[in-house]
Amino acid sequence: MSEESRFPLWQMDSRLAAFMDYTLISAVAGAKPFIELCSEAVEDGYYGVCVSGGWVRLCRERLSGTSVKISAVVGFPLGSHATRAKAFEASAALDDGASEIDMVLPIGKLKDGDYDTVERDIAAVVQAVQGGALVKVILETGLLSDEHIVAGAKIAEAAGADYIQTSTGFGGKGASVEHIRLLRSTVSETMGIKASGGIRTARSAISLLEAGANRIGSSSGKEIIRGKLELI
Repeated sequence: MSEESRFPLWQMDSRLAAFMDYTLISAVAGAKPFIELCSEAVEDGYYGVCVSGGWVRLCRERLSGTSVKISAVVGFPLGSHATRAKAFEASAALDDGASEIDMVLPIGKLKDGDYDTVERDIAAVVQAVQGGALVKVILETGLLSDEHIVAGAKIAEAAGADYIQTSTGFGGKGASVEHIRLLRSTVSETMGIKASGGIRTARSAISLLEAGANRIGSSSGKEIIRGKLELI
């Protein structure tokens, strides 16, 4: 996979959907909403869908033969799962058809300054997929100081992750332009940035892409795409 395809750069004439992971993370949703998610993803041309591991196989069946990717969340949403459980979850999602893994790092360990444990946690997931999927590391920026955001981003890159990601959407404040700029100034150009959490309008999505994000994660895909058309 080329660096260009992994980390595309936003331009105002770009298709916004092509920079988005259309997300459905729900404890109560049955099969029908996920089937609809996949149909809309194909129809509107999203980069991918993002779902819990238990729905990856269904999404693979619905998206077979299309260009839409599948991201599976791991250690979601708290990040406090045992490292071996995260590694197994990532490996199972890869086997079921995921091509990207969105993992939550151990937030409490990061805040404690236990950086070695955080790096081992991320590296275990990276090793579990053995290059078969991109790994995005979720920081939960709304719960962290700038110092911990910078530390987490550097640790994720050192551990071999492909992307750094802002939020789960379940941890209070979501993505912000300020945090995207901070992350972009922290990690190298060979690492992508995914903005997620609380992104519900085209204007906010575009502002995050302009600040340096390479991907947007949102459950408000339809509203965002419709809003982009209104901005043109």
